Amino acid sequence: MIEKIAIANVATFGEVPEVMDGLSQFNYFYGPNGSGKTTLSRLIANPGGPQFFACEVKWRPATPLEVLVYNRDFITKNFNASSEIKGIFTLGEKQADTIKKIADKNEEIRLLNEKIDRDTVTLQGPDGNGGKRSELSTLEEQTKETIWLQKKEHEVRFRGPLRGFLNSKDSFKAKILQERTSNHSNVLSLAELEKNANTLFGSEPTEEPAITPIDGGALISHETNAVLGKRVIGRDDVDISAMIKKLNNSDWVREGRTFYDSNGRVCPFCQQRTSEEFARSLNEYFDETFVSDSTAIDKLRNDYKTDADRLQQQLSTIIATPSQYLDVEKLKAEKALLDARIAGNEQRLAQKKKEPSQIIDLESVANTMASITSLISQANQAIARHNQMVKNLGRERAALIGQVWKYIIEVELKAALVDYDSKKSNLDKAIKGISEGINTATSDRRKKEAELRELEKSATSIKPTIDAINSILKSYGFRSFSLALASNGSHYRILRENGEDARHSLSEGEKTFITFLYFYHLLKGSDTESGITSDRVVIFDDPVSSLDSDILFIVSSLIRGVIEEVRNHTGQIKQVFVLTHNVYFHKEVTFNRKRPSGAMREETFWIIRRSDVISRVEKQATNPIRTSYELLWSEVRNPNRSKLTIQNTLRRILENYFQILGGMDLDGLCALFEGNEKLICKSLLSWTNDGSHFANDDLYQTIDEAMVAGYLRVFRAIFEKSDHLGHYKMMMGAADVEAPAEREAA
Repeated sequence: MIEKIAIANVATFGEVPEVMDGLSQFNYFYGPNGSGKTTLSRLIANPGGPQFFACEVKWRPATPLEVLVYNRDFITKNFNASSEIKGIFTLGEKQADTIKKIADKNEEIRLLNEKIDRDTVTLQGPDGNGGKRSELSTLEEQTKETIWLQKKEHEVRFRGPLRGFLNSKDSFKAKILQERTSNHSNVLSLAELEKNANTLFGSEPTEEPAITPIDGGALISHETNAVLGKRVIGRDDVDISAMIKKLNNSDWVREGRTFYDSNGRVCPFCQQRTSEEFARSLNEYFDETFVSDSTAIDKLRNDYKTDADRLQQQLSTIIATPSQYLDVEKLKAEKALLDARIAGNEQRLAQKKKEPSQIIDLESVANTMASITSLISQANQAIARHNQMVKNLGRERAALIGQVWKYIIEVELKAALVDYDSKKSNLDKAIKGISEGINTATSDRRKKEAELRELEKSATSIKPTIDAINSILKSYGFRSFSLALASNGSHYRILRENGEDARHSLSEGEKTFITFLYFYHLLKGSDTESGITSDRVVIFDDPVSSLDSDILFIVSSLIRGVIEEVRNHTGQIKQVFVLTHNVYFHKEVTFNRKRPSGAMREETFWIIRRSDVISRVEKQATNPIRTSYELLWSEVRNPNRSKLTIQNTLRRILENYFQILGGMDLDGLCALFEGNEKLICKSLLSWTNDGSHFANDDLYQTIDEAMVAGYLRVFRAIFEKSDHLGHYKMMMGAADVEAPAEREAA
């Protein structure tokens, strides 16, 4: 059954879709000629037509039924092409066994249809937007949002590595899922990734100079110099050596020599001149060995200072212009420790020079130098890696890009993606199973439909339709023509009593009536040997044009019979649409004494209006058509009244009220007016007299809002001046607008 129709951008329908939602078994549309009824029936008959690209016909369940439409197109197709009409096949009454098999086959097809529809609802919901596919779509959307949050988290720090995927949720998600299966990069820490990203994707990187290695070996080698552990004293075999040993202070004696030599060999302590022998003994005591050792001490002291100064200067230069890869603060601390130890050692060496006989030890700087060397080595290793990146920038960037995606996938999204895998797998399995079930059932249905067609071919005939249509024609006085079997045995011909072809000599009423009878019987059969028992939807589009009142009543009764069959669930028709501009026909077809004040659940009512050049469709809470006279007044009350037909509407009200019901002379009403209003009244009444009895619903004149306002003002004044204002106000209700003169008088 059709549950929704949306129509736009075709014929008189505008760009904004007119939506008919909540359609039921019986759907009644009332509208004047030219309002768009036939366009609507054509849409239902062929929703895939190119002119209906902006329209929609929605079925519930999703499987469409066969659609039979009675409109001008049907008449043209079946009765204007040739002298023969395709036969209507119906089931023969004597084929009881075959008919039962057909019924059983239809039941099997019905059960398969129910399964297909049930599984389709499970798969995609009743409206095509739910079910398992909707669950999968929701899962994909939720996962996309979860993944997108990680993009927002890292789009600043990793703008370079993530470039190309930062502006689209779909592409970012697709990249994550692709990298998840193909990325074999190492998982680095966030700090490492961020540092590398700054290097590779920041300002264009350049090679970093390596730090000159520091060699402390020379300084450290002084710590083991032999002279440090040697007591530097004079000869033991000199006669004054016993005295010096007794004093145990050769350093005091050595220092005293300076004063002794400068005092002309006079003892600096007793002021007595010494002998030549004493001077000779003193010189022999401090021999060449003593002098050599003393020189060695001086050299050690000078070399230590030179090596220490050089080492300290190198470290100061490194600290003054540090590399970004060097832990400069730690290096400063190690240098401070080195400086302190060097200063201490230099003091010890100065003491050794002053007192050569003393044994001293230098504090080792080996551990400090090892720490300093390690810091510089680590920095140089980092510099080497950086320079390698610079030399292989493209390859290093590609490696980093992979590492960034790997980090996001393995560290931040792992739990979410595992949950996504589990849920998606279950939904994919369910969707696959349901889809396979639908495909199997659809295949089975095709086979059974083929079997049904063969059964129908063996039990159908076009002759019963001839008898049924001829019987109706005769019963209603159409005896000048009848339906007959064509020579080919599969078509009909319309013949006169003398056997002549009557197709092109039928009156409009006769042609309309037999066309409708043909369609009516087609509803119970098919114009092919198969498809007779298929479920279907029927549209009647103005089936009573050119019919007199008696035939209109017959057509109305036949359609009401179709409606009763649908209501009682007998036959193959499941839904009915009736579109008309004839008030009497609409009232006859919609009559239902069980209907309460509003529309019943099984029916919907609609009004199609054409305001200016745009058609509108409005749903009604109850049957909008009571009498044609009331309908005319409702059109005047409607603020969206059509400017194209308002003159005709006013004419018909005046004609019905004053002339037909009141027996008044309309010409006398114009004598009540003067000036421009009199001209408008004459124009209105003149058109009334001229245009009372032809198809004025299709009349078109160019009328603007000012003209409409003038006609409405004079229309009201006619009732007022003829003392019938009470009737006008009763019919207009709240829509009544007083004329300016009446407002001033009040």
